[in-house]
Formats: sequence, structure tokens, C-alpha cells
Amino acid sequence: MTHSAVTAGLDPATLTDVLRLAGSPGFDRVQDQIRRTGGCSNPIHLQGSTVTRDRATGRILHRYSTDSEPGGRLRIACGNRRASRCPACSWTYAGDTYHLIRAGLVGDPTKGTPDTVRDHPRVFATLTAPSFGPVHNRPGNRPCRCGAHHAEDAPELGTPLDPETYDYAGAVLWNNHASELWRYFTIYLRREIAKRAGLTQKAAHAQSRVSFGKVAEYQKRGAVHFHAVIRFDGAEGADSPPPAWATLDLLTSAIKAAAARVAVDVPPAGDQPARTLRWGTQLDVQPIGAFDKGEEITEQAVASYVAKYATKAAENTGTVDRRIGNKEALVLLDVPEHPARLIAACLDLHPLYPDRKLRDWAHMLGFRGHFSTKSRRYSTTLGALRQTRADYRAAQQREALGLPDPDDEEATTLTLAHWTYAGHGHSPGESWLAATIRRDIQLNRDTAREEIAALEGA
Repeated sequence: MTHSAVTAGLDPATLTDVLRLAGSPGFDRVQDQIRRTGGCSNPIHLQGSTVTRDRATGRILHRYSTDSEPGGRLRIACGNRRASRCPACSWTYAGDTYHLIRAGLVGDPTKGTPDTVRDHPRVFATLTAPSFGPVHNRPGNRPCRCGAHHAEDAPELGTPLDPETYDYAGAVLWNNHASELWRYFTIYLRREIAKRAGLTQKAAHAQSRVSFGKVAEYQKRGAVHFHAVIRFDGAEGADSPPPAWATLDLLTSAIKAAAARVAVDVPPAGDQPARTLRWGTQLDVQPIGAFDKGEEITEQAVASYVAKYATKAAENTGTVDRRIGNKEALVLLDVPEHPARLIAACLDLHPLYPDRKLRDWAHMLGFRGHFSTKSRRYSTTLGALRQTRADYRAAQQREALGLPDPDDEEATTLTLAHWTYAGHGHSPGESWLAATIRRDIQLNRDTAREEIAALEGA
């Protein structure tokens, strides 16, 4: 491929910077740094140094300083989970979420979850928002209420049939309280389990635990709903089998009853009436089968589904992925009418409910909770997965430099480090290079995945 073919389509400013970068003496090192971040879109820049010494003699075994780097800076990945902000880092986040959820389904002793957890009753539950007014949809083979058969990617899907009567205030207040609805659901779930087992809550708690991992997703109408893996455990969590009474049917029944009980009251304010927020009626609870047993809802499918939405926010509704300070910005950002009305509702309601911080979360259509959460005993943590990856890379680096493992009892090394923040981001040419590297890495991953699938199918 010719040079002109590689850079075809670049605007003049980016092309000029690409040529400057390619001709700079530090180009190879810049390219290596960007590749080490996986093609991160918005890397953090650090300045500083590390020195590794022998404790006994004081002899320097290794020295590193960013003074030798291009521009005197070291780039590290931003770690942002949002695919709209950084596709490279969000891919890593999605992978970590996949392994976290999967470990809680099939077990992984290396991550602190025994293989026997696969035999515990577990379901995949989806809790949704109620209706705030009829919207354009695709109800099976039937036409929408508007009389049309909408295509799967039709832009009107999820938008109100009558925007003037749609309850925009109720929609954003529901999103804003969604995390509280979930919290009450987990409380009522334990009560309903005890009730169905014929036990006191204390006795039920002494015999069993309920663990979960969940992710939030936005429907096209802009309402948040939650997908959750919910699992029965014994008294010691994943390490112990659940009691005989902790059946799949009991868990399913308790989930449905708990969801129906949840109610969060919002007091009246200004022209807004008092509201009682509840879950929607479209509650779906399905048992999770083992991956090798042929069930429709499998462990791998659930883990993949949760991981997919862990990197998304409200962008699929047409909103933006950063804060909006006023309504004028909606026009400048060309936000579509429906999400623009939801955002405007947040801005209008903020003075009435200042403690709910609706203005700060207007770009999220009012939702202010975490997108991916889990109970303490469900499985490993994202922090532990990141630490394992960091330890692995550090071990590779030590081996390449011939340095001993600092955790070795016989090791006598001491490493002193000093780092300061020096900025973030790329120049236009570096952004193009990062995107190119990210695409190459993704292509290699896809090729490897296809080869593995072909071998497994052979």
C-alpha cells in the first residue's frame, strides 16, 4: 500500500501533523508508546523517573527517566470505560467485565470463585421502567400504533407518538431514582426469600446468601433498565452450597414479588405533583443454563451480553457523553428532539430538586448511578483483574531487564519512583496513528478469534 493510500481522506491539518510526526527523530518511540496503550484515544502523559537499587550495596540496577522520551513524556492508557470516549480502553473494560461475570457463573479458582458455583441456582433478570407514554416500536409482526412497520434501525423507534403528552419529567425522575429502586429491590428480595422459605430473615441469612452482578442499559426511549445475574449461595457465599430449600423456583418467585413491592416516593415540588416510582411490568426472569447443555440462555451468552453494555451509556439514545450546561448547547450539539426534551426536562427540574443534581446528570437523562455493579461475594473485582494484568506486565518488564522479583524473599532490590501529571491527549497526527494501531490490533484479535472458532468446529 502506498503512502498516499494510507493517508487518503485526511484533512490538511491532520496530514501535515502526520508527516511532521513521521519525520521526527522520536517517531519510533512515539509509535511504541501508543501501541503499548492499545491505541488509547486520550492517553495520560506522565513525567518522572524510577530507580532500582540493590539494597545491600546501593548499586543502581536500572534507571529510567522520561527525559529520554519524545517530548519528555510517557503515555499511559486513560482507562475510560466508555466506547464513545476510548474504544481501546473500553474493550479492555468489557473484557474485564466479561471475566468478572463469567467467574460468578462457571467459577474460576484463580479468581477466588470455586467451580462448584455452577451448580447454584441462578437467573438472568431484566427490570425495566414503566411507561411514560406510547412510543414507536416493533411489536413482533404487528404494526406500530402509528400504523407503520418500522425497520430495525428506524430513527423514530423509541420516540413518543405524541411528544406533547409524554411524561418527560416522570421519565427523568425515574432514571434519577433508578439506583434507589434497585437498592430497595435487593432489600425486599431477601425478605421475600425468607418468607417463601418459612424462615425469619435472620435465619434465612444464616443459611444462605444472594449474590448478583448487574449492568445498566438505556432503551431507545431513554429509560434505564437493569440486567442482573442473581445467584443463590450458601451461608459462606460462593464457597458453600445453598440449602435444599433455596431452589430456582423460589428465587424466581421471590424476584417477581420483590420487584412488585418496590416503591420510591418523590415529594411534590413547584408545578410537579407527588410521584410514586415503581418498576415497569415487563419483568423478565430466565434461568441460566450451563454452556455445554444447550440451553438458550447460557453462561457465556449472559457474560457477553453484560460486558457489551458495560461500556455504553446514553449515547445510543442520541444524547452526548459529556455534561451539558444549558439548553442552547442542545442546538449547537444537534441533539435529536426526544433526548433533547429529556435533557431539557432535567435542566428545568434541577431548581425544584437541587439535591438530585439533575443538571449535572442531564446528559445521562437523569441517571446518576454506576453502570456496572456487583455484590461483594459474587466473584472477583475489577480492581483485582487490573492488578493481575499490571503484575503480569511488570513481571515481563523485570524479566526483560534481568531484575529480580521484589516479592522474592531473597530479593534485595528497592525501587524508588516519582511521577507527575503532564497532560493528556494526542496531536492530530498522533490521533490518526492511535486509531490506525487500534484497528490493526482489533483486526488481529478478530482473526485469532476466527481461527480458534474454526479449529473448535473442525
